[in-house]
Amino acid sequence: MKRGFLLMMMTAVAIIYSSKANAQENVTVYEHDYIVKVGDTAPDFTLELTNGEKFTLSDHKGKVVMLQFTAGWCGVCRKEMPHIEREIWQRHKDNKEFVLIGIDREETKEDIIPFIEKVGTTYPIAMDTNADVFASYALRTSGITRNILIDRDGKIVMLTRLFKEDEFASLVNKINEMLNE
Repeated sequence: MKRGFLLMMMTAVAIIYSSKANAQENVTVYEHDYIVKVGDTAPDFTLELTNGEKFTLSDHKGKVVMLQFTAGWCGVCRKEMPHIEREIWQRHKDNKEFVLIGIDREETKEDIIPFIEKVGTTYPIAMDTNADVFASYALRTSGITRNILIDRDGKIVMLTRLFKEDEFASLVNKINEMLNE
């Protein structure tokens, strides 16, 4: 009797944990909690930038696009962003064939501005205050930093997670290669 009750309780806890851990139902989860994979068409979205302009991903089809999911509370983001600024943005910011957008997760403009000033980021940052755009790329409960590289046809060509120097170097090389095609 006790064993049956214990088994029933353990099953209930597992079901509750499973449903909370993946609140996005009916999605396939890939490596690093992504729900998109290389080769998929990047989900479209429109967000407001900190300067008040709107950014719609599909408006940039035909260009190489890098999305960087970030937040002021993310220590790894603070480590990665100066590298993105120096090795990607400063090198390609004047290239009309390249777009880089930081997407700040679940913060307000008032939170973001001091954060990007402190980190020294000059590339555009969009506000994903409810993490809805984030949730179209990865499980809502997943961590950041994440980078998504999108080709001129709107297809995902690279997904990164956290800041690993070798993976970041591959991202930089892939951007350079795509822009030289």
